[in-house]
Amino acid sequence: MEFEGLQRNRKIPSLTPLIDIVFLLLVFFMLTAHFVKDEALDISLPEADSSTAIEDEGALEIVLDNQGHILIDKKHVAANELEKVIQQQLHNRRNKQIILRGDKIAQLGLTVSVMDAARKAGATSLDIVTQKP
Repeated sequence: MEFEGLQRNRKIPSLTPLIDIVFLLLVFFMLTAHFVKDEALDISLPEADSSTAIEDEGALEIVLDNQGHILIDKKHVAANELEKVIQQQLHNRRNKQIILRGDKIAQLGLTVSVMDAARKAGATSLDIVTQKP
């Protein structure tokens, strides 16, 4: 008397094609990742000896370039609409932190207006990004 449970098919599938595909995908991603160019504004951060690392998870990033342009989430914003746009951006966020990346030759008046608009819009903190010399 033979039981059906004891008769098992002992064929093992070949893993060679699967391994080949994984290696091809690995090579493809390694080669294409090398050529990905990060598109960002060319800004020169000011230098500070006393800078500390910040954690920017979920923080709103505002960029000031050397030509006086203000960018919030990579979109140009006019100075007179700054407070309204910051308030809209912070409305649905749990983290109301703002990170300010400004060129070292950015206008001080523009920097102060961004800081003032952030305070009026309800930001809990504003960090200015610098680099160590």
